Amino acid sequence: MHHALALVAALAATASLAPCLRAQAPRPNVVLIVTDDQGYGDLGCHGNPRVTTPHLDALAADSVRLTDYHVSPTCSPTRAALQTGRWTNRTGVWHTINGRSLLRDDEVTLGEVFQAGGYATGMFGKWHLGDNAPCRPQDNGYQETLYCGGGGVGQLPDHWDNSYFDGSYFRNGTPEPVTGFCTEVFFDAALAFMDQQKNADAPFFVYLATNAAHGPFHAPPEAAKPYEDLGVNVANFLGMVSDIDRNVGRLRAWLDEQGLAENTLLIFSADNGTAAGEQVFDGGMRGKKGSEYDGGHRVPCFVHWPAGGLTGGRDVDRITAHVDVLPTLCALTGTPLPDRSLDGRSIVPLLEDPAADWPDRILVTDSQRVIHPEKGRKSAVMTDRWRLVNLAELYDMDADPGQRTDVAKNHPEVVARLRSFYDAWWADLEPSFANDVHLHLGDPREPVVRLTSHDWITKGGTPWHQAHVRRGLDGPNVTGHWNVEVMTAGTYSIELRRWPVETDAALTAPLAPSPDVPGAESPRTTPGKALAIDRAWIEIAGERRETELKPGDTAARFRLDLPAGKTTLTARFGVRDGGGVGAYFAYVERR
Repeated sequence: MHHALALVAALAATASLAPCLRAQAPRPNVVLIVTDDQGYGDLGCHGNPRVTTPHLDALAADSVRLTDYHVSPTCSPTRAALQTGRWTNRTGVWHTINGRSLLRDDEVTLGEVFQAGGYATGMFGKWHLGDNAPCRPQDNGYQETLYCGGGGVGQLPDHWDNSYFDGSYFRNGTPEPVTGFCTEVFFDAALAFMDQQKNADAPFFVYLATNAAHGPFHAPPEAAKPYEDLGVNVANFLGMVSDIDRNVGRLRAWLDEQGLAENTLLIFSADNGTAAGEQVFDGGMRGKKGSEYDGGHRVPCFVHWPAGGLTGGRDVDRITAHVDVLPTLCALTGTPLPDRSLDGRSIVPLLEDPAADWPDRILVTDSQRVIHPEKGRKSAVMTDRWRLVNLAELYDMDADPGQRTDVAKNHPEVVARLRSFYDAWWADLEPSFANDVHLHLGDPREPVVRLTSHDWITKGGTPWHQAHVRRGLDGPNVTGHWNVEVMTAGTYSIELRRWPVETDAALTAPLAPSPDVPGAESPRTTPGKALAIDRAWIEIAGERRETELKPGDTAARFRLDLPAGKTTLTARFGVRDGGGVGAYFAYVERR
């Protein structure tokens, strides 16, 4: 359980509020919208010549706009920093798979902060910080949740055979059938939650994180049609952006109809640079999703709160980041801060007056898509003016916002200052890298644990998507282990499966393709390859068990007594040709 939930006195949190904001309104409702893979240039108001985003353009026109706002270059790391106000590498989240997208249990999230502060809390959409206790949104302060599994619809932890249309998502951990396109479904769930809280006269905090416009690129046909001349991928990417825009307009209209718009703090942002929009318009930036250049991590951020004076369409051009969101929201709402060190800071003074006295600051972002973080890897050390990229290249953003000319040789003193900051930053974070996250077994919050190869700790091939399992991704390096913690000593059953339990398919069976959906080819249309699995073995808590299997078996089943404590679980299938593969799924239950 979380042990860092002690909160400082409310007075300390509200002390940084400017008097005008405190006096103008009661504590606002908060809606934080974070879209997926939608870059700075994927908006009409930022100069995109093709995409149609009238509702977001209108929001931007009446918001305080953070024009130099930075996140991480990929999904999970941004989400961890947003949720905690701490550097993502410090939280255990520096990758999107391999057990490095799992949020540490001792982190304190926005959900926990706002719940402790008296808000009703809801999370809808893409979580991507762990699909098992203690990492799920409902384990981290969110009282009502509806979310897809893993890093997006159709990835391995998601409900089997999900596509962007219909399917099932996890309602507080339990699969629930839905109807409609994913973005519409998540906005509907958020609106229903807000309506419930309005009727209860309770303030709410909503974290609405769409999986769009992440690939595979699917959009409602009517949304993609205006862009069909750009090819199927770009057309559906921009179609998803336009559909996000439509739903933002729908949400704002609902807030207005319900009389909530005036005192709702609405924030719109994205999790990293564009996934495909640069083929149309790059926003004048170098790089895209995954890049250490600004195109990978500079994203839109609009802050709108009429009752708090955050309107009028003004720009904040000082450098800000995802780690600033938690302390800023706490300051704006008078919600106590968590009783722990934060890496971000409240930017309320800038929101109120973009010309406020504000010290020059240095921020860092990086992309560590590896098992163990590597110093300097795909990094950017940033100030208002400078970018030190990969600890070697220096760019003057005032003169060269497209980062085309390396001026490191001309400014050695700047390079030295930024490298020195990075060295201290890295030294501060490095001791935490060894603190692996362990998924709980025998936790009453999750009686049956479904582990997937998405979260294997491995340097080999990782089957993180349902299409990988369908293709039978295998081989000597396609294996790994899960870090687990047995919460209560006792007898446990462990079932290893090649196909998830909802298919009821035999270990050796092929699987028929599922129907396609509009847009790019859906991964679920991949035929399920047969594997000649004939044996299985597991290792956990110092014990190794092996069993032979028959062709019709749907699972390899083990039953053993486990002591309480942290350990690893390795599960592997053997095949008749002498090869093998790690178990894609393991179901664990305390008996």
